Amino acid sequence: MRAPWAELPPRAIRGPDAQGKEMQTILGANGQIAQELARALKRTYTDDLRLVSRTPRPVNTGDQLVPADLLDAEQTLKAVEGSDIVYFTAGLPPDSGLWERQFPSMLKNALDAAVATGAAFAYFDNTYMYPQTAAAQTEDTVFAPAGRKARVRAEMARMVLDEMAAGRIAVTIARAPEFYGPGSTQSFTNALIIDRLKAGKSPRVPLRDDTLRTLIWTPDASRALALLGNTPDAQNQTWHLPCSEPRLTYAQFATLACTVFGRPDTHATLGRTSLYIAGLFSKGAREIRELLPRYEHDNRFESGKFKQRFPDFPVTSYDAGLRQIKHEWETRK
Repeated sequence: MRAPWAELPPRAIRGPDAQGKEMQTILGANGQIAQELARALKRTYTDDLRLVSRTPRPVNTGDQLVPADLLDAEQTLKAVEGSDIVYFTAGLPPDSGLWERQFPSMLKNALDAAVATGAAFAYFDNTYMYPQTAAAQTEDTVFAPAGRKARVRAEMARMVLDEMAAGRIAVTIARAPEFYGPGSTQSFTNALIIDRLKAGKSPRVPLRDDTLRTLIWTPDASRALALLGNTPDAQNQTWHLPCSEPRLTYAQFATLACTVFGRPDTHATLGRTSLYIAGLFSKGAREIRELLPRYEHDNRFESGKFKQRFPDFPVTSYDAGLRQIKHEWETRK
């Protein structure tokens, strides 16, 4: 049986000179991914952009700002009404209890609102639920969540997959590995390498520096999410967002970052004991412990499906990304 939305005429894929009038709405609009997404959507796809969060801030001239609490189903529905495409990019602080109490409810309200209004739904996902091994990660990787936050993300991904299978609306999952990037990008890599270089300190690497890492440049992740959201034949699929090749080890990435910032390569590895002691004094450090085993293994996040479908999509190299971070930082000093 064909899904109801499949009977509708597909949206045209628009290029940079053919902005449309579709209303596209970003739920959770204040984070780095959402801000870059808002720029990409405005630049290439639509003049009608709605930013939704508890206290939304404009990114582009003409953005519609809609305050809403995604924990409130009625507020979420009102925020989504009139939308053609809804992007879920909401984030929460790294607090397991908070994730368990709030994240699934926020996502359910967003999905219910999309179904009620007939809007297409694009979900920005991460890899927390994947096995913490050196095995290649593809869109078909079976979830094996280890830790409370990983279990929450697995539950949320299954909610979106269930809606995709139900066929009531068009659904897209866009999944990304660990970030690095400009602005307020939050990640291990930014905190331990890039932010420390900005502060004149030596970079740090968790557990091992000889493991291969797959990192995604946050503006690339957002541009790719915008592209998937506006490509009809990408709907009802899971996509790994594109990352730079070749992969670098953490040592190679730290060395490159030191070179770009004009600093001697004095990176050091943080062992389990140091990280455990940090957890005694910092709730944040305790909350990230469940993620540490992944740093003991190569991280092989594969994005070949996306690159084959969109061969002309430009992926930012690690060198270019780090140089852009340095330029932005020096400009703002």
